[in-house]
Amino acid sequence: MPTKLEDLERTMRGESPMPPIAHLVGFRLTSVKRGEVVVEFDADPSRHANPMGTLHGGVLCDIADAAMGMSYASTLEEDESFTTLELKINFLRPVWNDRLIASGRVIQRGKTVGLVECTVTNSKGDRVAFATSTCLTLRGDMARGR
Repeated sequence: MPTKLEDLERTMRGESPMPPIAHLVGFRLTSVKRGEVVVEFDADPSRHANPMGTLHGGVLCDIADAAMGMSYASTLEEDESFTTLELKINFLRPVWNDRLIASGRVIQRGKTVGLVECTVTNSKGDRVAFATSTCLTLRGDMARGR
């Protein structure tokens, strides 16, 4: 059986499909290493704006969550899965129409609980958001079907 990291590498190469949320929101997996994932996203005000005209915070949260989740997943064994226990995001500057890069990285991976972070930058390299997440590793019956 392939590892979760190998699954993500195949997805990045286009050999396996992206998760449905990637198509809905419009993000792409562009880099995968054990414990690190990069997701890219093109913010489009005609599709992603909030009532004030800037990128909706939920979309920023989605791309950060995807980068963090895939980063954590890349550390899992084939019989493991995980769930997010907590997610926090800080919005640092507005976005209208720009390419965003969400870089997720595992900070600490314990036997059961892990801490992950994500920095989201714009095309100029300016930080637009910073997120952290706590993940719970699932095994056995808890991991089946997830």
